[in-house]
Amino acid sequence: MSESSGVSTIAFRRLDPAAVIPLRQHPGDAGLDLCCLEPIHLEPGDRAMVPTGLAVAIPEGHVGLVVPRSGLAARHGISLVNAPGTIDAGYRGELRVLLLNSDREQPFIASSGERIAQLLVLPVALPVAVEVDELGETARGDGGFGSTGR
Repeated sequence: MSESSGVSTIAFRRLDPAAVIPLRQHPGDAGLDLCCLEPIHLEPGDRAMVPTGLAVAIPEGHVGLVVPRSGLAARHGISLVNAPGTIDAGYRGELRVLLLNSDREQPFIASSGERIAQLLVLPVALPVAVEVDELGETARGDGGFGSTGR
């Protein structure tokens, strides 16, 4: 990711001439909208791996996260099977979005070029795993699912 005058850029490559280079809809939006390359028809409960026709160069020390669009989730029950989808910095293949139609009655239909998900690019820690005999104590301890009583 290169920066100039406080504006970051990220490299995308069209794998298909019809692919749409992602854009933000509003200044300051966190996500870049990903568009489908081909028409989509998902019956209730169906899922599909939807091509975007794009490859991206996620910079070292960063991760690309593919997340659902809230409007599609609210209006059509469209989500991602693996939300968030992870794009590692070394991956240079086609971006594909694993859509799921969670609506129980209505199919989801989208035309080529429609916005189907968002791409977030975030810095990420690159830890090295080490085995230890004990972990440090915390106030929460091993309290997990539902342990706060809410």
